[in-house]
Amino acid sequence: MQRYMLRRIINLIPVLVLISIVVFSTVRVLPGDPARLLAAIDETGFVDPEVLAAVEKRYGLDKPVVTQYFEWVWGVMRGDWGVSLISSQDVFPQIRSRLSFTAQLAGLSWLLSMAIGIPMGVISALKRNSIRDIAVTSFAVSGIALPNFWLGMLMIIFFGVWLGWLPTGGYTSFQDSPIDWARKMILPTITLGTALSAVTMRQMRAALLEVMREDYIRTARAKGLMESRVVLLHAMKNSLLPVITLSTLQLGTLVGGTVVTETVFFLPGIGKFIVDAVIAKDFLVVQMGLMILTLGVLVANLIADVSYAFLDPRIRFD
Repeated sequence: MQRYMLRRIINLIPVLVLISIVVFSTVRVLPGDPARLLAAIDETGFVDPEVLAAVEKRYGLDKPVVTQYFEWVWGVMRGDWGVSLISSQDVFPQIRSRLSFTAQLAGLSWLLSMAIGIPMGVISALKRNSIRDIAVTSFAVSGIALPNFWLGMLMIIFFGVWLGWLPTGGYTSFQDSPIDWARKMILPTITLGTALSAVTMRQMRAALLEVMREDYIRTARAKGLMESRVVLLHAMKNSLLPVITLSTLQLGTLVGGTVVTETVFFLPGIGKFIVDAVIAKDFLVVQMGLMILTLGVLVANLIADVSYAFLDPRIRFD
């Protein structure tokens, strides 16, 4: 098992290197020059050449692009993530504080998707072609089709503005007030978890329908076992394997989906932090934010591989 995990981790290194090059290059070709923005001395955008040169030297923008890339990578490896061009603060503590919230939102959304998707998928499979099946399938199609930003705005208008039941945005830490934390996390969690719960439901339904046609299920029924025991003890165990794998892979999608959700609800997560940095042309924040999101996706894929190897004995570790 250790060799298997080590091999998977080593395989991530070239992927991270390639992604770092793509992110670094993409940020550099974005329109607008952050150095000229900082060096402007009035509203007309006039730039003193001496001030511009000083700004470029301070942030290392006067060096060749290749040199900038290797200095950035070396700094990241040493824990020096650079200084924000806009706030003049270290990038690392800013991202660390916001990453905690993003992890909370993604984790709650994932748990919600499992709590909704798996039971609904089981009901839909066991009551195939019934009214329940049609209703659950309609929910799944709607959940997949609805964009996160549209669903979020719809819930803000309905539950926040019209009914006034829940806050429309903002964040309160759990330590300060657990009740306020829960009330402010409900709408973002539902918004982000709806699409994943629909995907989980469809996968659970398909997997359970396939397993219920297997020979060992007919044998269990022929032995006189109750239908509930056949489903829970025999069918569910094997049908959950692809569901767990898919849901683990969807963790990466959740990390990416937080960008839209946090922006809609004005939440202090890394997603909204990156959006604000793009608008302000704060390229160091954008680079590190994108790398963190990418790393989250890769770690989610690694967890999926390892969890599937644990659950399915047919997969060899070595």
